[in-house]
Amino acid sequence: MAARAGPGVLGLELLPTEPILLILRFLNYKDLGSCRSVCRRFYHLCSHDPLWKKHCKRHWLLSEDDKVKHNVCWMELFRQFYCDLGQYIDHYAELKQAWENLKKYLGQKCPRMITSLNVGLTEQEMEAVEERIQFSLPKDYRCSLRIHNGQRLVVPGLMGSMALSSHYRSEDLLDIDTAAGGFQQRKGLMHCLPLTFCIHTGLSQYMALDEVEGRKPCEIFYHCVDQMASDPSVVDMFLTGSSFTDWFTTFVNNVTSGRYPIIRDQIFRYIHDERCVAQTGDIIISVSTSFLPELSSVHPPHYFFSYRIRIEMVKDASPDDVCQLDSRYWKITNENGDVEEVQGSGVVGEFPVLHPGTVHEYTSCTTFTTPLGYMEGYYTFHHLSRKRTTFNVAIPRFYMQCLPSRASTAHQNGRSLDPSRDDTPPSDCNDRQNPNLFVNFPAALGRCPRHT
Repeated sequence: MAARAGPGVLGLELLPTEPILLILRFLNYKDLGSCRSVCRRFYHLCSHDPLWKKHCKRHWLLSEDDKVKHNVCWMELFRQFYCDLGQYIDHYAELKQAWENLKKYLGQKCPRMITSLNVGLTEQEMEAVEERIQFSLPKDYRCSLRIHNGQRLVVPGLMGSMALSSHYRSEDLLDIDTAAGGFQQRKGLMHCLPLTFCIHTGLSQYMALDEVEGRKPCEIFYHCVDQMASDPSVVDMFLTGSSFTDWFTTFVNNVTSGRYPIIRDQIFRYIHDERCVAQTGDIIISVSTSFLPELSSVHPPHYFFSYRIRIEMVKDASPDDVCQLDSRYWKITNENGDVEEVQGSGVVGEFPVLHPGTVHEYTSCTTFTTPLGYMEGYYTFHHLSRKRTTFNVAIPRFYMQCLPSRASTAHQNGRSLDPSRDDTPPSDCNDRQNPNLFVNFPAALGRCPRHT
């Protein structure tokens, strides 16, 4: 029934159309749908197709081509997507855009990685997994699975690589069936679902599915077994995300912004700080760093870092300025202010020669007993045309900081770490499903040539 106005009052049926449509443009999809119930006139006005075009683009990232493909009006297109994906409306646009940005970037930089992605899942397939593990999956994670169900177990993995002389890591984004096979019921990782896996190291990033053992629901982390405890279930955490959306979109932003470099057709999780650049004459030094959780521990404090150094001679340098690196000097300072000085010949056993426009890059590593530390120093070069002439090239100060960490509940509560006091019943159900893939033994602490 149309709303009637009293004498001298302008009723809804008498209001001009254009101002009403202008006001309706500011309503969200819920309020716009509710206004269709106000009266017959509002039913028709709130069905005005251009009003729903904005919501289709905002929530479902739909374009004019999508409208043509489906051959329906914007309101009907919104309704169809809402019927299918409505429970994910708070997550879909952000995650869909992240996936599209990632695929577009990788299509230009390393397209073979895209071919490893799986198609999305149906609701029935995800419900079957939830029934299998007896836990509900977070909404944003389910939303991502609707778009892409992780990737096949391949190398290199989508979630980034790291390579040192004696160590290699490449993490795959797991499909849900493989992840469910590694769902944890054991003490220390109770009710945690693996999101990633490295076939070389056994490393995984886990997502907590409920609040247990000091973890928060949806929190994502690398597990870190206490190397000093007699109880192997004492697990500390290196935190990588507060939710799946936070975790995944942060990673995608780092990749598509170029913060994570593409090296040899792989994503490397080095982070370059634009302030970590120094120029001495015609030589530019820049530094990127990476924290390696799989070679680190909270107890005892042992934090392992890799750094990648780029040494470049500018293109317009004189040919007479061709030079060779002779030695290096490092000043290393930890968070407590303790200082160590190191000198040595070459870099990682090499003595690179720089010509105008040439670049030499190398990777090395170091460890700290504090979560934060920094290094700075210089290289000594000599000119090939003037062998007696040596000069120093400054290495900018660069900081290394581990991921946020949290001690296990055993440490927080000061409980005994004697495994004989563990009254949790053993569970081997997941080991039967996959006896080799998710074995949670601590990784051996890494060793590296110091400060090369």
